Amino acid sequence: MIKQKKITTQKTLFQEVLYLVKTPIIIALFLTPIRYTLELMGIPENYIFIIGLLWLTIGVSIYWSMKFHNKKRFLLLLLLSLIVYSPISRFPVALAWWIDTKWELGTHYGLYFDNFGQVALNQIIYGSLIQIIPGFLVGSITFAIMRQKQVLKLKNNTIKNG
Repeated sequence: MIKQKKITTQKTLFQEVLYLVKTPIIIALFLTPIRYTLELMGIPENYIFIIGLLWLTIGVSIYWSMKFHNKKRFLLLLLLSLIVYSPISRFPVALAWWIDTKWELGTHYGLYFDNFGQVALNQIIYGSLIQIIPGFLVGSITFAIMRQKQVLKLKNNTIKNG
């Protein structure tokens, strides 16, 4: 009976993770091609820097924390969501490297790496960590603020009603 409940809980947690990550993944899958196209159009990197996966991850973490801070085991849900979302969001970056190096287009995506193994390690593994760690930290801080705000609201209501 306990084993069955644990399996059901894990399935539910995984379903919640999938629910949370689907929209940000879709956005991320469009974000890199948009940034790549803007770079090909000659817009300087410092102007298109804001269109990036790290900013999206931080924004999504703040949003999730504000919207779902009341969920049981939210921090675990946040961490698992970032672990699923981040590597998937990095695949277009690896694809952009391949396109850039194959056709020698000269964007920043084609710099730094000599082969796809290096790209996979640096963009998908290391790049994911660059998203997961700040995303989780900012999400956790937002979560703590939201929880504190909730506690203060309860105290104020108790004082007013008491």
